[in-house]
Amino acid sequence: MMLAAGSRSTGVCARLLSALVFLAVAFAPAFAADLLPLTGRVVDQAGMIDAATEALLTSKLEAFEQKSSDQIVVATMNSLGGDTIEDFANRQFRAWGLGQAGENNGILLLVAKDDRKMRIEVGYGLEGTLTDLHSKLIIENTMVPAFRAGDFSGGISRAVDDIILVLEGNAAELEARAERNQDQTAEQIDWAVVLFITIWATLFFGGFLMAILAPIFGRKLGPNRYRWLGMDITIGGGSSGGSRSSGSSSWSSGSSSGGGFSGGGGSSGGGGASGGW
Repeated sequence: MMLAAGSRSTGVCARLLSALVFLAVAFAPAFAADLLPLTGRVVDQAGMIDAATEALLTSKLEAFEQKSSDQIVVATMNSLGGDTIEDFANRQFRAWGLGQAGENNGILLLVAKDDRKMRIEVGYGLEGTLTDLHSKLIIENTMVPAFRAGDFSGGISRAVDDIILVLEGNAAELEARAERNQDQTAEQIDWAVVLFITIWATLFFGGFLMAILAPIFGRKLGPNRYRWLGMDITIGGGSSGGSRSSGSSSWSSGSSSGGGFSGGGGSSGGGGASGGW
């Protein structure tokens, strides 16, 4: 009896497992975006690149491939359909076979417009040259600021220039530029913090100190009213902020494309970097 019960239990578990696998296989594709067709070195499905920039990019990428054999493709799409940009970029890269077989020297610059995501996917053979750090610097310092300003064509074009810069052996220039950007950002943040603290301290402590010092150093004019530093100051009464002043100055709370183009059979293992704007 125990053996029969165990067999029935095992059978039920097996059927449930099979059903779960079937559902996963059946419904997973509905939540993933379709792969893009490779129509050229620039595949602008989302319409983010103007015609002049697309023509310039196509010419530049073709010339660079003829010179170095490294193959770079730019692609934009509307939506990832619930997929992550990392998974989609890797699947798209492999489907297109970017780079040369055996060399794996391809790079995919992918932008998902509706998801506000971008990724640089790097082939196996170029991971030691265009490192994850370099890809991240290009995204954060070149693409993101341009995209936030609405300059999609310019951000993509300059990102391609940076990728080529690194592949041609000038990574130090990219790193130095990123360091300068960080220093400038740090200076801006420091001044912003100082300004915020100064204003906050003035507004908060100004009225507080006036309420304390006016009765000590000022001349009393009446109940809870004093004259100090050329101002008539009322403490308490109808004021909910603790102090109110009038006169010559006052304290306030403030209001402040080419036919026939194809990959060469390369592959990628997920190297690169992603970002968003």
